[in-house]
Amino acid sequence: MAKKSKAKAPAKRGAPAAKSPKAVSSPKVGSGELLTLLDFVRYAVSRFTEAKLVFAHGTTDPVAEAAFIVGEVLHLHPDQFEMFATTRVTAVEGRRILEVIDRRVATRKPAAYLVNKIYMRGLPFYVDERVIVPRSFIGELLDSHFGGEDGALVDDPAEIESVLDLCTGSGCLAILAALRFPGAKVDAVELSKDAVEVARRNVADHRLKTRVRLLRGDLFAPTKAARYDLIISNPPYVDREDMASLPPECRHEPQLAFDGGSDGLSVVRRILDEAGRHLNEGGGLLCEIGRGRALIERAYPDKHFLWLDTEASSGEAFWLDADQLR
Repeated sequence: MAKKSKAKAPAKRGAPAAKSPKAVSSPKVGSGELLTLLDFVRYAVSRFTEAKLVFAHGTTDPVAEAAFIVGEVLHLHPDQFEMFATTRVTAVEGRRILEVIDRRVATRKPAAYLVNKIYMRGLPFYVDERVIVPRSFIGELLDSHFGGEDGALVDDPAEIESVLDLCTGSGCLAILAALRFPGAKVDAVELSKDAVEVARRNVADHRLKTRVRLLRGDLFAPTKAARYDLIISNPPYVDREDMASLPPECRHEPQLAFDGGSDGLSVVRRILDEAGRHLNEGGGLLCEIGRGRALIERAYPDKHFLWLDTEASSGEAFWLDADQLR
């Protein structure tokens, strides 16, 4: 279920829907109209802007989205785009790029679904419509707050020997945790059977089947009485009002991955109420909740939440140590 530019709350928030785009004939490839990668990016940006698409699935603007699509069709990692930006595209490649651009506009599906891939922290993950497109801030926080720098929550990543990822969705956060904490075993829990299948594919792709265990069930239930050094979660946290106004792109995603109840915090409350029984001494909970800070602080006035910022977010994820959760 689990939900990274300076755009606000790209994780699971709604945006105004756009009208259906008008049909547009594709330009000719290789005839002087579209030649290079940059030509196709420029063309895509114009189409996306005209169609008033929403960008909240790993990219946050039409330029980034266009470059992502062009790169993926050409089997280029995002880091390689600049190297090839002015090179020419073959006629076959060009037709494939235009097909994806047309589908993005016509269907309003997230680009990640059209190419079956998303990147988190530079790593590729398989995605399709069985899982939410991952865009959690937790991946960045694992890098920035667990490692000995000033303000680190844990000085030495080797100290973490067990991790629980709740609402794992595609499994990306569980995989990132396994890579960040090389000595840890990771349990990844997901309610959706379909999502578990996607997560299983990603775990296998990253060769982590011996370290990441997938569990199907509702939050802590399948873990039995297990305890962990670290619990992470990007749970559903969209409230009822925002659920009703999700943009077309988000409506292609599993609604279970968004729906946080009337105020958006029904699942978060359950995690907070139960996490203490599943944490080892000295452990803690890292949880993303979007813009629910004021609500959760009012609901738990006795908790001293440590709010964490990332490059693209401010106070949308918190840390609580085990002592505060008991």
